[in-house]
Amino acid sequence: METSPILCLPQDTLHQIFSYLPLHQILICRSVCKFFNQTLSSSPFLHLLSLRPPLRLIALRPSSHHNHHHHNRHVYSRPLLPVFDPDHNHWVRFPLDFLPFRSPVAVASSLGLVYLWADSPDSCKSLVLCNPLTRQFRVLPPLGSAWSRHGTVLVGTAGRVLVLTELAALYFSGSGSWLKFSSNLASKPRSPILVSDSVFALCDVGTPWRSQWKLFSCTLAELVKSQGWNRLERHEWGDVFDILKRPRLVRASGNRILMVGGLKSSFSLNASCSTILILRLDLDTLDWDEAGRMPADMFRCFQESSKFKVFGGGDRVCFSARRVGKLAMWDCSSEGGKGEWKWIDGVPGYGDGLLRGFVFEARLAAMS
Repeated sequence: METSPILCLPQDTLHQIFSYLPLHQILICRSVCKFFNQTLSSSPFLHLLSLRPPLRLIALRPSSHHNHHHHNRHVYSRPLLPVFDPDHNHWVRFPLDFLPFRSPVAVASSLGLVYLWADSPDSCKSLVLCNPLTRQFRVLPPLGSAWSRHGTVLVGTAGRVLVLTELAALYFSGSGSWLKFSSNLASKPRSPILVSDSVFALCDVGTPWRSQWKLFSCTLAELVKSQGWNRLERHEWGDVFDILKRPRLVRASGNRILMVGGLKSSFSLNASCSTILILRLDLDTLDWDEAGRMPADMFRCFQESSKFKVFGGGDRVCFSARRVGKLAMWDCSSEGGKGEWKWIDGVPGYGDGLLRGFVFEARLAAMS
């Protein structure tokens, strides 16, 4: 590189040349040499990329079983964030060794930042937000370890964070300290999601013998003031909550949410499922429609598992189950139709196959 003509080019010219590359190629170029890394990590270049569309990835989070297994073997000297790039059909591993914490566990992401639970020096838990691409991080005020074990982390714009449990919730506005208040939910929330300024969750309002799922919503302002949740239902919806077994919510693109679960073959108490169904709710019109259903040959791999995991968001939803060894993905990013179903192979380092994850919209310019 010492005699390369590229060293003679002005910085502005170099920035313009590299700015035409897709983000995944920019990441590759940063690994070529120190000169490229410095050029592509400089503030002027990151500012040039600030309006570039993000690289939409699916990140995996380790299960508690995986964490415990590897902790005993002292494997956390080099923690990694494994992500799948659906547009280029390959896995990428982002090193997290720049974080000065033991056993960081990634749980959520927003606007290019990944949120992780990490151990503080005083044995408390803290949420850490970082950009794995620029290796920058910031630590939020510490919390008790019970929140990391039982709370669901929801993150939004402007650094807002909500940690939600059945009985209580914590809210961080982006600065200051955590606010704690009662969550006032009818039961333990299932798969809560944050859409703009509103939280949506499924709650079981049935009996110990038979589940009855209903959809609840609450704005962040109402939640902070403990004003209670609104039960969303319309007569036109009919039995939409009764046809799915173990439903979950996933945030969709636009002002819409997805409800995913096993399609019951009948209304009997222990009915088997014929496939996995994806329903979509338009929050503007409050109308449901069918977004997709898993093909029969793919569902056979999930039929033998007692439970499966659903994660993702936007136009892509992933499914995992024990002993399957790979992920199933529903991709509705193409125009029209009910979406494409495909397998994702090469899942890194997870033996039992029961995976969890979240959408990571990678941005080089993102950091607090």
